[in-house]
Amino acid sequence: MSLLNAKGPVGADEANILVVASIIMLAIIVPTMIVTLVFAWWFRASNPRAHYRPDWAFSGKIELVVWSVPFLTIVFLGGIAWIGAHRLDPAVPLESDKPPLRVQVVSLDWKWLFIYPEQQVASVNELVVPVGTPVQFILTSSSVWNSFFVPRLGSMIYTMRGMTSQLNLMGDQEATLHGLSTHFSGDGFPHMQFPARVVPDGAFTDWIQRAKGGPPLDTAAYGELAKQSVVDMPVTYGSVEPDLFRRIVDQTIPKGPGPGREGDNGAPPNVKPKGGS
Repeated sequence: MSLLNAKGPVGADEANILVVASIIMLAIIVPTMIVTLVFAWWFRASNPRAHYRPDWAFSGKIELVVWSVPFLTIVFLGGIAWIGAHRLDPAVPLESDKPPLRVQVVSLDWKWLFIYPEQQVASVNELVVPVGTPVQFILTSSSVWNSFFVPRLGSMIYTMRGMTSQLNLMGDQEATLHGLSTHFSGDGFPHMQFPARVVPDGAFTDWIQRAKGGPPLDTAAYGELAKQSVVDMPVTYGSVEPDLFRRIVDQTIPKGPGPGREGDNGAPPNVKPKGGS
């Protein structure tokens, strides 16, 4: 979860911005703390050299320092934010010699669905990408507003029903990272976490081949998946119905049925662990 120990270029740039911005802000915080202690020590009651000036009201030099330092700080922070916001625009593709891997992401209640359209496989609560390959995420939600975040890869982005958002990330080191939702979405929200595995090309190909042994993800399977539930282990699907993601975005596939009647424990009775292939 360490934001400063990034495993990709986007995360590294964002960590650098965080460090530089903190240093710039410390240019105000540290001197202010030091001057506060110096003033308290100098103007102590036992110091005869400290002159009491009840009629003092203005000093141009002090005003210059008091306003110029915060002004320069805002200028520097604004410049970093401006440059970073344009250079790290989530929708801008990353530069690489390799073609990007497309992954369609659907936030469900309460799980994540990852569809690999070129490979024609899908997974639930497990993201696998090859190392050194740009990944182009296209994201939507099956129901409520949600958010997608793999902290050590980079930017967080929201998912919304009936809309798509884009996010470009890349893992430059082999690792198993922590992915999660950062927007509360109901009873099963704590379970919306998943491993994001950055693996060599050969391991990614092997994973795709293993995933092809799973059941198909068609409209009926998606309808069951969209029901409010949590999964206790990753699920893979060996094929994906054509245009499934587009139909989810267009809302031509009905959304999940939502919560059922209150159970004995005060939670919807269909919120229970569900396994898969």
